[in-house]
Amino acid sequence: MMSLSKTSNRTWYLLAAVCCASLLGFALYKQHQDFLDPCPLCIIQRVAFMWVGAWALLGFIHGPARKGQRIYNGLMIIGCMFGAGVAGRHVWMQNLPPDLVPECGPGLNYMLENFPLSEVLSNVFFGSGSCAEVHWTFMGLSMPAWTLAWYIGLGMITLWFTFRRA
Repeated sequence: MMSLSKTSNRTWYLLAAVCCASLLGFALYKQHQDFLDPCPLCIIQRVAFMWVGAWALLGFIHGPARKGQRIYNGLMIIGCMFGAGVAGRHVWMQNLPPDLVPECGPGLNYMLENFPLSEVLSNVFFGSGSCAEVHWTFMGLSMPAWTLAWYIGLGMITLWFTFRRA
């Protein structure tokens, strides 16, 4: 097996893209097979994985030189940071005492159809009661906690590839 230090950036892009696609596939499986409807914060986390995975896939296809790698890596890291911020907020909301949990609001689709975008974004980032519910855990961690771990891991490895000596 190849060590991380001998892995090429192009291989990393492929692994990151497959990882993001697998995580999104798992989320869709849980949604459609186990009927775990995503809350607004979950949807935003999915979009961040799409962002990271799309740039990783483009990096794999393009196979850029050093300057291009820094651009792709930077865009991936931005997605990881954004996703980690949203996932961190989601984990925080899930750990609030019940009396501090915000009230449940309308679904994201309803808000997008009936409210201005600024109000929708405000409501989504402040979250709702549905964001504080934990419906699934693995090894004691909720899905947002796992996504936070994945964002941190993907971001750290991408940083390593960005600043390593080639």
